Amino acid sequence: MRAAVRSGWARTWDRLAASDPGLLRLTAGLRTVAAIVLTLAVLALLRVPVPQLVAGAMASMVATFALREKQRSQQAVTLALGLPVALASVSLGALLNQRVVVGDVFFVALIFCAVYGRRFGDRGTALGLIGFQIYFLSLFVHATTSTLPALYGVITVAFVCSAAARFVLLPQTPAGTLDRLRRAFRARLGQLIAAQIELLDAGPDEVEKVLAHLRTSTARLHETALMIQGRLEGGTSDEATARLLQRRIADAEIAAERLGLLLLTARSAERTDTLTLHLPGAPLPSGGELPMRDEATAVLRRDLEALRLLVLRPVGEASGTALAQVRNRLLGYREEENLPKASPAVQDVFRGLGEAARAVLGLRIALDGPQDESDDTPATARSREELDAEDAAIESGEEAEPEKPEPTGLGRPTTRAAVQVAVGSALAIAGGELLSSQRWYWAVLTCWIVFLNTASTGEILVKGYRRLVGTVLGVVAGIGLAGLVGHHTWTAFALVLVCIFAMFFTAPLSYTLMSFFVTAMLGLLYTLLSTYSVSVLVLRVEETALGAACGMIAAAVVLPVHTDRRTNDLLVDVLDKLADVTRAAMDQLSGAPPADLVDRARDLDQALADLHAATQPLTHPIAPQRGRRDTARYVVALLETCAYHARSLAATAELLPTHPSIAADPRLRGAGRRIVHNIEAIAAHVADPRSAAGIETGPSIASMLEPGTLRTPRYGRVTDRVLRHLQRLDEAVSGLARPLGIARERSEK
Repeated sequence: MRAAVRSGWARTWDRLAASDPGLLRLTAGLRTVAAIVLTLAVLALLRVPVPQLVAGAMASMVATFALREKQRSQQAVTLALGLPVALASVSLGALLNQRVVVGDVFFVALIFCAVYGRRFGDRGTALGLIGFQIYFLSLFVHATTSTLPALYGVITVAFVCSAAARFVLLPQTPAGTLDRLRRAFRARLGQLIAAQIELLDAGPDEVEKVLAHLRTSTARLHETALMIQGRLEGGTSDEATARLLQRRIADAEIAAERLGLLLLTARSAERTDTLTLHLPGAPLPSGGELPMRDEATAVLRRDLEALRLLVLRPVGEASGTALAQVRNRLLGYREEENLPKASPAVQDVFRGLGEAARAVLGLRIALDGPQDESDDTPATARSREELDAEDAAIESGEEAEPEKPEPTGLGRPTTRAAVQVAVGSALAIAGGELLSSQRWYWAVLTCWIVFLNTASTGEILVKGYRRLVGTVLGVVAGIGLAGLVGHHTWTAFALVLVCIFAMFFTAPLSYTLMSFFVTAMLGLLYTLLSTYSVSVLVLRVEETALGAACGMIAAAVVLPVHTDRRTNDLLVDVLDKLADVTRAAMDQLSGAPPADLVDRARDLDQALADLHAATQPLTHPIAPQRGRRDTARYVVALLETCAYHARSLAATAELLPTHPSIAADPRLRGAGRRIVHNIEAIAAHVADPRSAAGIETGPSIASMLEPGTLRTPRYGRVTDRVLRHLQRLDEAVSGLARPLGIARERSEK
């Protein structure tokens, strides 16, 4: 019974860890709610009036969510500096509240400084946010000089309670966060394998739906890998440990993605294009399907389930005799042991299972430490020896690349954004006061928010649209909640806490949902302040629409960064990093000295993630130009395909120093030259459409090598896998030329 309870709890925990990697959203919501509850409890004991309770709750929320640093010592310093900033801000708000012109001018100046402060990193961002939000708080509660002493005490209590919630009640260390992210990676890897089993079992009418689930699971695993990458430096004891974990995460991700591609190919009568796994809406190749009831498929389904168990089973259970036998069987497929009689495509899936099992073994060793070796077969022992050799070869670091010079003056993003938001806020103040002399600041708040974490006109447009939709829906909810609450103060505060938790929990997922909960919460706060009415919430919608419009106007007129320009800049960055990874991998596969390829591959992944985020205005359903929307999706999908093959080449290249059975082949440098040239030609064309560079076309990559290469044994001088990745990368890079309008000017003889 206890074992069943533990197993059920483990499954629940895995689902939670997979849905919220690192429990970052859950922790943010709980910490903010805990800080507010603690603040309200202290203030209630002091018997302060309701307006000051509201002020304390808002100050506590600001003090909690403003901090961005990952190290606790840095968080403590920022929180300590934030208190005098908050006190100064509320003082100026109270003093200037009745001086319309002077107050408005100061507010615009404060907004400029708060946004400009982002150039100083997380601390500058946090202090700017605290200064702006506390000034807004003073306007919201109508602070006056006579209420300042009480507000000083309330804000101080709020900051102290925020510190208690952060450092005592819900502490979060970089190492703890990384550990939860690793568990999330394992859970999401298990979910991806489950999706692959669904693909194996899916009938003709279910394939498209299951394929969409497979794409989503693959993307979520990749997202978690990137999150781990961002936490390695602070969450591990030394650089060697960080690099080992990074390598094992990359191996597992590549092996799982490759296994999915092999399954897609096995379901088809022809080779599946890698793009199928990266482009939403791309169908499976037409043709025959894998028989669903033959013996080989039954064994394949069983072994996929076994692989999933190896991923998810706790370390104490993973060393059991039964699971050891399963692990040994899967690893044996790497060396052609006991391959079932089946078509070549299905046998390739079994080989992919063996590679995935090896990656899982390496992941478990990196995460859980040494494993029981008593039941190892020779194939398993060889896999362990390979992993040990790779671990020993990982060096503690490499030379840092020189940093690119940053733009100065108005070319600096923070300066440009500060000017834009200041102009937009000035417009919002003028228009907001025409709508309401009492609540004009809502327009300013919206204008401020639509500029946060945006870098182009299109991003601001989409964010403003989402905020307006969320606000309209939140007004409806606020009206209903206010009617239910009536004059029950603590019931209203309880619902406010629910809305705040939901706001922080949903913020990374949906800006519309976050705006909905913010507006619903404000309806409750107005009820607490006895200023609630339907007209007030309608005014909130009007001010929100005005603020969003002012932000869009400022972004479009003042130092605009058009979406096309930003996406082109990011596209060039992705192509540069793709060329760098490909060139370095080809050099190492050709016999050059070892280089740190995993770091370069992760830099490519991060650049691609930035591009994907920047193209959202182009791919959003409200985007008017359907052709451009489809082109943006196609280009990003092609780049994801290129990144997958580049990652795989980099991972294979890193095996060379430790695997004597995999030898370098100098011919690969020439084979990869065309790919690198084409990537650089595309980057040059995107950066300058007048560029005369064209892409080279010619014979396939395989035919550029000596005859007979493809008949070499597995792990020969040039493996068939390396050739396949090169060929697919060459095809994907050439495929970028058509949507980007690049001529094929030269052909290799």
